[in-house]
Amino acid sequence: MFIQTESTPNPATLKFLPGQSVLEVGTADFPSAETAGSSPLATRLFGISGVSGVFFGLDFVTVTKTDETDWDHVKPAILGAIMEHFQSGQPAVSDGSRPVSGHAEHSGEDSEIVDQIKELLDTRVRPAVAQDGGDIVFHGFDRGVVYLHMQGACAGCPSSTLTLKMGIENLLRHYIPEVVEVRPVAA
Repeated sequence: MFIQTESTPNPATLKFLPGQSVLEVGTADFPSAETAGSSPLATRLFGISGVSGVFFGLDFVTVTKTDETDWDHVKPAILGAIMEHFQSGQPAVSDGSRPVSGHAEHSGEDSEIVDQIKELLDTRVRPAVAQDGGDIVFHGFDRGVVYLHMQGACAGCPSSTLTLKMGIENLLRHYIPEVVEVRPVAA
């Protein structure tokens, strides 16, 4: 098994491509070891000293390290853990307990606007940020402000504010005049 790695815009996060499917659908975010209980792979990765976050996409795993940890020291252990996991035949996340990341539900008078926001996020934004090892999901819409939750490599990325303001906010405002601002939210 050959696992490729790619850097991301977030220097604390690396993207690992095992060359096979990680999840069948959606994404899964494990921002701490306490959230990894449903995932044999995330639990294995959090067992490595210096790992502070794990995120799964369809065909990739992103791992975030602590500031004190150097990639040269932790990367070989991460590669080994990912390889051992896929050789074990276990799923990345246990069936029935998978925390699939997705857009928050929204109903009410703004539901048509929210549907447009989600459509643009799904078709224009999420595929692009997945290339960088992350995800951005809809969290809410209130009085012209769109609230988005950043995951994986996008969470804590130095360029995330620029991505939100110059990229996503401009895109949404262009297509949906009711949108006046985009703000990030914590999990």
